[in-house]
Amino acid sequence: MSLSGEQIAAATGAEVVAEGVAGSPRRATIDSGATEPGDLFFGLRGERVDGGEFAPAAIEAGAWGVVVGRAMRSHLFPEGGNNYDRMGSAWVFAVEDPLTALQTLARARRRDLGARVVGVTGSVGKTSVKDIARALLPGRVHANRENLNTEIGLPLTVLEAPDETDVLVLEMAMRGAGQIAELASIAEPDVAVITNVGPVHVELLGSVEAIAAAKAEVLAALPADGTAVVPVDAGELESHLDAAPALLRFGPGGDVRAAENRVEEGVTEALVETPAGRRLFHFPFAEEHNLTNALAAIAAGVALDAPLAAMADRAANIGFSRFRGERLELADGIVLVNDCYNANPVSMRAALDHLATIGEGRRIAVLGEMAELGPGAPSFHAGVGEHARAHEIDLLVGVGAPAQDYGPDQLVADPAEAAELLAPQLESGDTVLVKGSRSAGLEAVAEELRDLLEAADG
Repeated sequence: MSLSGEQIAAATGAEVVAEGVAGSPRRATIDSGATEPGDLFFGLRGERVDGGEFAPAAIEAGAWGVVVGRAMRSHLFPEGGNNYDRMGSAWVFAVEDPLTALQTLARARRRDLGARVVGVTGSVGKTSVKDIARALLPGRVHANRENLNTEIGLPLTVLEAPDETDVLVLEMAMRGAGQIAELASIAEPDVAVITNVGPVHVELLGSVEAIAAAKAEVLAALPADGTAVVPVDAGELESHLDAAPALLRFGPGGDVRAAENRVEEGVTEALVETPAGRRLFHFPFAEEHNLTNALAAIAAGVALDAPLAAMADRAANIGFSRFRGERLELADGIVLVNDCYNANPVSMRAALDHLATIGEGRRIAVLGEMAELGPGAPSFHAGVGEHARAHEIDLLVGVGAPAQDYGPDQLVADPAEAAELLAPQLESGDTVLVKGSRSAGLEAVAEELRDLLEAADG
């Protein structure tokens, strides 16, 4: 982390309870059970448990140091007490709020790295844009692992970045007003990508207009020479774009666009035009919505002055996070598209659009609930069901009570029942899309369906 104990104390305003060994911590962690030698453990306060209680366990596991709240410091390490004997060579820092200290230290580390930062948010596609940007951008690129995109995960991501990092690509999650502003204050992005604004988290924010305002918070964090990357059709976001120092729009008719594109054998070939020139890209995916995501990532690269040729050369390295459009080959030539990390009306339609273009046999959609849509949820589900029928999906299976609003051909109670329903019906050449919000747990459909088909085949 290239920050000494003295620098960490200065950055976080911490009281140094005990001085440990010289040098720097390896990474930051909030899980004492996963703490390894050289880690800096932050004892975050939860609703029921103060994580500082586990600081001694982290020290025993070899932590380089621990950060605890001041109240916990008095409890665990009272002056004159014998707990000092358990510290070994660990640093112990006491702060007012360990979460604030984690975020403050991440901001200091971001500045110390000197890397360029791309912040990515949006209602749909932000993880895919992050994955594509991580692959395309030249140099040493560091990005969020898994879902480390919250007020806890983002600073952990920054703090685990190697010293040689040239670019940080930081996905920013949003569940309420002010959260993007909080994350942007830590990341201090040079480029802000807003993939789109749609009816996601309406239950929490009340309207699409409010969602747009929340996403636009990232624009205020841009420096005077920063750039906002936004879609050509920005919708409700449009009224907020005056806050951006500079704009790059992606998509048809935009600054970064695909002048020509075709799909062959799962590869999208696209001639991409940008203000920096044009280049032919070969992307290892066939989905139209991922071409849009790629244009957003390329626009971020253009904003950073990354050479188009270098980005095109790296396109073959693109890989997506788990459960996001995973293509699984099952027995008898059956294909399963496992896209069950999250779902909303925009991403559902995009996934159904793609399903309608692939496979030689029947096209089957297994759809779970789209969560956090508020009072309008039934109509949003009904709209997706109509979209599926318009695309002539051969079989629509709804999973869980809310899925009845899709108007499915079959409604089942849970993922296990969906797998049991489908297994005896599937034929060679069929393509199955599995999609729903994370809370629906539809990844179990893919796992159980594979087991059932392998058992039948064996």
